[in-house]
Amino acid sequence: MSGAALLVLADGRFPAGGHAHSGGAEEAVKAGRITDAASLEAFCRGRLHTAGLVAAALAAAAAAAPTPSNSDAAADAPDALPRRCGWPPRRLGRQLMRAARATWPDAELDSLAREFPKGAHQPVVLGLTARAAGLGAADAAYCAAYESVSGSASAVVRLLSLDPFEATAVLARVAPEVDRVVDRAVVAGLRVPGEGAGVLPSASAPLLEIGAEAHAGWGVRLFAS
Repeated sequence: MSGAALLVLADGRFPAGGHAHSGGAEEAVKAGRITDAASLEAFCRGRLHTAGLVAAALAAAAAAAPTPSNSDAAADAPDALPRRCGWPPRRLGRQLMRAARATWPDAELDSLAREFPKGAHQPVVLGLTARAAGLGAADAAYCAAYESVSGSASAVVRLLSLDPFEATAVLARVAPEVDRVVDRAVVAGLRVPGEGAGVLPSASAPLLEIGAEAHAGWGVRLFAS
């Protein structure tokens, strides 16, 4: 395991396209559900324990297992996210794939890119990127779980002109829950090679999905999601 590689992958400046996405925060701001640091914290906690948990578990599974196309037990792993989440982030997966293949050239990433030319789901790409970088399932899960809240916090700084210090304090307060979510995600992800993707968590966030559908129809928006 390379600690430096983990820092590169988790760095917000890694060109994976996340800066263009708010993770539902833009719609929540417009709807009045996020108005300040306290409501941002509530939003982040909800997102972490639903979409964040699902993404972290799938990333852990992809990092721990062979490429899904080479493993019967994990054959349905790439489809596990859309079955659990109404908004599968293929655009993020496509951009992450470009950055990952340029940074850590790898046959598994090449194979996944050929299998999903329009973009594989971002947590699957993240897990295989972690493998290519010499990282493990827990590292991939941490990247996914932290990204599920840090992207929204960063977006709200821009959307509300929120003090960046307050947004960072929100992430620090949520950090212990990130640890717990990662623990759950890794336990589930490590079961996938032997038991299939059905063991992955399926925590749902209906309001996030409804908001995502509404946001997609906006004529003018700052973020892609």
